[in-house]
Amino acid sequence: MAIRNLRLYREPDVERMACGTLPQLESGVRVQLGEVLPLLADAIASDRTWLQDFRDEEITVSADLYDVLQAYRHFRRPGA
Repeated sequence: MAIRNLRLYREPDVERMACGTLPQLESGVRVQLGEVLPLLADAIASDRTWLQDFRDEEITVSADLYDVLQAYRHFRRPGA
């Protein structure tokens, strides 16, 4: 009979968040893109189903990052 391992996942440290170490906005938390990108890339590569829950979420990016993303979108098209 196979032994099953139980993994416990803990929620983020709420006390640390309340102390202001993570800058909170009215409806979110400000984080650096470099902190989020590796996590999102891993979740996409692993085809995590929870990504679907956030598909319609809006995010705010700087105007220069938006311009770079639009140029990247244009030039990565097949045949471009």
